[in-house]
Amino acid sequence: MNKLLTIALLLATTLAFLPQADAQDFSDLDKSPMDAAYYPQRAAFRAFAKTDEEKMANQPMIRVLYSRPQMKGREVFGGIVKYGETWRLGANESTEIHFYQDVTINGTAVKAGRYTVYAIPGEKEWEVSFSSDLDNWGAYAYNPEHNVATITVPVEASEKPIEAFSITFDKADDGAHMIMGWEKTVVRVPIAF
Repeated sequence: MNKLLTIALLLATTLAFLPQADAQDFSDLDKSPMDAAYYPQRAAFRAFAKTDEEKMANQPMIRVLYSRPQMKGREVFGGIVKYGETWRLGANESTEIHFYQDVTINGTAVKAGRYTVYAIPGEKEWEVSFSSDLDNWGAYAYNPEHNVATITVPVEASEKPIEAFSITFDKADDGAHMIMGWEKTVVRVPIAF
């Protein structure tokens, strides 16, 4: 009995001095959560493919990491996102794109690798640039001299408002279109493989 009591006291003393699990300070949930978009869209789920052919068809070709700010009743383009000014395509860190193979954007060859994406929105068209600068917050460090490709694309109107800034991909004849939408604005950036 004494041995059992001694073990219990030692255990209680040890537990009293261990750091508390709830003592860790975690940041609050971000108001503009980070998200990912893949091309092909099911690339992140390729491990669930039933056949080797299905798995190969879903090998990632492009991945975009970006934050998704919300409209929340605000005027977006021409309001919180100024026309004619460089924008990071979302919120927080600069939007990052990973090409898993060499691509062509607006006739310019772009090597496989990681890049950041910026835009200068206008009412009728956007200038979208892919930069070799990485790991930046916002567009504060954006330097057009580091662009590896730039393209100007027309603005389209969406049929209904888009509450959260969104990026997706759609298959195209020679590759894919990176589609960005927010508020009532949609733009498509052609990327050739």
